[in-house]
Formats: sequence, structure tokens, C-alpha cells
Amino acid sequence: MSAPMLSPSPSSSRSSTPKPGLSPVPSTATFDLERASASTPATLATHDPYNLRNGVTSEEDLAQMRKRKKGKAVAQYQRKQNDLISYLLKPMEEHTSEARDKEEQARLAVKIAVWASLIANFALCIIQMWAAISSLSLSLLATGIDSVFDLGSNILLFWLHRKSKKMDTNKWPVGGARLECIGNIVYGFLMGTVNLIVIVESVQSIATKEGDGLNEFNLPSIIAVAAALGVKVMLFLGCYPFRNNSSQVNVLWEDHRNDILINGFGIIMATGGSKWKWYLDPLGAILIGLLIVVSWTLTIWGEFELLAGKAAPHEFVQLIIYKAMTYSDDIEKIDTVRAYHSGPDYFVEVDIVMHRDTLLSKAHDISQALQDKLEVLPNVERVFVHVDHETTHVPEHRKTV
Repeated sequence: MSAPMLSPSPSSSRSSTPKPGLSPVPSTATFDLERASASTPATLATHDPYNLRNGVTSEEDLAQMRKRKKGKAVAQYQRKQNDLISYLLKPMEEHTSEARDKEEQARLAVKIAVWASLIANFALCIIQMWAAISSLSLSLLATGIDSVFDLGSNILLFWLHRKSKKMDTNKWPVGGARLECIGNIVYGFLMGTVNLIVIVESVQSIATKEGDGLNEFNLPSIIAVAAALGVKVMLFLGCYPFRNNSSQVNVLWEDHRNDILINGFGIIMATGGSKWKWYLDPLGAILIGLLIVVSWTLTIWGEFELLAGKAAPHEFVQLIIYKAMTYSDDIEKIDTVRAYHSGPDYFVEVDIVMHRDTLLSKAHDISQALQDKLEVLPNVERVFVHVDHETTHVPEHRKTV
């Protein structure tokens, strides 16, 4: 038996009935509902006013589904429903405590990853620039410039992360959460500009080349860049388990991943320019430059989406709807829910409906308590709760002219 379904838009939901529903969206965490119910009956087992638990499909039924023709897809759908029901029924305090526990467990590893990347990039910057200058290889020059900007990126991210924690709230009321996004955008433009210069120089080298003479092969330079490649592989593997615990580590992980491709390709093209065809070296520089420009363009686009107010994930909006609906018996309906990025974290708007005769003091206390509860959820920066007495009006907070 599957749970009832409702599909609000990713960023908002309007409902004239008090009963929320579910849609089959994936959950990033697997949660055993029956085991949790047995271990915490006072929370999950009792707080289920809409009987969502009845929509849970047992493991035995899932196993039987998989045996049928095309049953794997149905079983997968029901598994997603089970995960979503578990996600909704989990108390808000448990969402918060789990996120806090993960952050505490990863705190030391995140610090090690950040400092190891900073120190390693400083050393690799010197090594790779020496390799590029001594070999006069355009491909290695492209990798060397990338290493210089890696170091600059690490320093900038580190400084912005510390600065964002100390912002004067009188001057910057929304805090410093957006600083890292702005820093990535500015840095991405600088990175793209420098690599465009490398591309232009490489094109000119191909256009003005006379003769078919191969470049001189410089073994120490190749060994130096190969050593840098090995260090980047270790940093990539070290950052991988903790990339979701810190935005800093996630950026560093992506950077190490890109550097593995760039350095590996740079070694191949620089060697090719010395052993096979001369034009492979400048061609490699062009391709590396284009790869870096495309990579940073995607990064900049993602940061722009966060600053522009991209909608929060669909399952997170459903969590807000369900928690608001079940928070108090005095909340009759949920009119509108919006959750969207304002930087890396979410702003949440909830419009609840209460009886028109509800005392102002009671309406205030309930909405304030709901706001406080929702604001402790992971990745939530600010919550706004609006109280109304009917749902026949147009959506709130929209300009009409």
C-alpha cells in the first residue's frame, strides 16, 4: 500500500485542505522506520496524526515485489515512499541533532583537509611553475597557472570563511553567508580571464610556428608535474568522504578532481610535443585552458543560482509542510510554503491559517514557536511565518504591479 500523493511545486505549495501528502522523491538518507518506532515509541510511534505509517511497505512485501515482472521499479518506488515517510515523521530535534553530530564528527577531518590542501597547494605552486619555466612548455604553463590560482583560491576561501563568521550584524543584517558565493564568482572570473590569455598565446604559437622541430624534452619537469599529480590524487581521496560536511571542503574536492585531469593531460601533451608532434604542446594548453574556463563557468553559474534564490529541494519543502501542519491543533491549514536559497542556506516562508477568532497573543505565540522550531533545521538560515484566517486571496508577498 502506498501513501497518498501530492506534488507541490519545488518552491511553493498552496493547499485549501489540511491534509498534506507525499510524492515519490528520493531521500539521501536511509532510515529504518519500524526499527526507529520500536526504539523511540514516544516520538515516531505516536506523532503520526495522518497515519502516514500505514503507507509503509514492509521488507517482506518489497522482497515479493522484486520477484514479479517489472517488480524492481515498483519496489524502488515503494522504498522511496518509505524513506520519505521516515524523513517526515522524524522529529525536528532529531534532524538537528543528526546534523550537529555529523558536523562535530567531521570537524577535525575538515580542518585537516583545509590545511593540508593549503600547504600542499603552496608547495605544488612553486614546483609546477618551476617545471613550466624550465621546460618552456605551454601545456605545463597552463597547469602551473592553475596551481597558482589554486593557492589563491584556498587563501581566499579560508579568509572569507573566517570573515563570514565575524560580520557586523548592524551593518550586514543578513550575516556573511553569501560572502563565499561572491568570492567564488569573483575568483572564477579572474581564473577564466587568465586562462583565456593562455589560450590566445597558444593559438599565436601555433599560427607563427616555423618548421616542424620538436620541443626539447625536459624529464625533471615531467617528474615534478607527475609528483604534483600524485599529491592531488591523495588530496582528492582525503577530501572525498567529507565533501558534504563543509562548503570549503566541497570546493577543494572539486578543485583536486579537476587538477587530476588537468595535470594528467598536461603531462601527456607536453611529452607529445617533445616526442611526436610539436603542435601537441600548444594544443594541450588550449584544451586545458578551455577545460578550466568551462569548469569555472559552471561553478559561477551554480553560485549565481544560490544568490538568485534557487528553490530548495522538493523533499525539504514537503518536510516544512508536514512539520508546520502537525505543529499545533490551532493551525487549520497551510496556505503557502516557499523555501529558497539565499546564499548556501535556505530562507523559508510559511503562511499558516488559524481561526479568525483566535486571540492575537495566541496566534503570535504559536507562529513564533513554529518559526523557532523550523530555524534549527539543518541549512535553514531564516524562517518567516505569516498568520492568516482564510485562503481565498492571491498568494502573499507578491507584487501586483
